Amino acid sequence: QVQLAESGGGSVQPGGSLRLSCAASGSIFSINSMGWYRQNAGKERELVATATSGGNTNYADSVKGRFTISRDNTKNTVSLQMNSLKPEDTAVYYCHAEGRWKPNILNRREVWGQGTQVTVSS
Repeated sequence: QVQLAESGGGSVQPGGSLRLSCAASGSIFSINSMGWYRQNAGKERELVATATSGGNTNYADSVKGRFTISRDNTKNTVSLQMNSLKPEDTAVYYCHAEGRWKPNILNRREVWGQGTQVTVSS
């Protein structure tokens, strides 16, 4: 089993900043992609940003230039620095990891964190 532990989040005024962090632990053989998704009630979960083990990053158009994802492959952690936050960034943010877990390393697996609330409001 692999687990994701999220930290960060909270409430901030528009224009403010927050930092989310996520650490993976458990029977990890390798992690290919780690990232963040977000979801509001009644809406589908959407990609925010992802980072591969090779250093490739991908951002939603709505957060480009404001959010920065960073990853530490040696510690199996990923962080999301969120600047210039807008009310529309309000959502539950979920950490996600995709990779190979022991002992069945031939199969790709994925795991989700429990989510952390981000609220941007004046």
